[in-house]
Amino acid sequence: MVTDDRPAFVLHDHRKPRPHFDLRLEEDGVLRSWAVPRGLPEATGQNRLAVAVPDHDLDHLTYTDADKSIADIGWWEEESRTDKRLVFVLHGVRGPVRYALIRTDRDWLLHRTKSQP
Repeated sequence: MVTDDRPAFVLHDHRKPRPHFDLRLEEDGVLRSWAVPRGLPEATGQNRLAVAVPDHDLDHLTYTDADKSIADIGWWEEESRTDKRLVFVLHGVRGPVRYALIRTDRDWLLHRTKSQP
């Protein structure tokens, strides 16, 4: 599902130190990363806390170990961006889903948009 001509994404199911998910978006030669404690929003209009964490090397795209598995993988496309908001579509194994990452004072909110592709 990952292609060389489109930016990749991966959603890791990370079980330590506490269970959470890591959303990683390929951009500028690295994986921009957010820890999402409760996982991606399942319902439209739903928000989840997303804590920005340090970028990861592209090798992390397919990395797994005893405490980390791949929950979803594919490619993503940016639809719009400002300093405080990134709207994008993840094209993963479950099909395309549109999200917005919205910057708050300290962290980000991951929002599943009402309008879907």
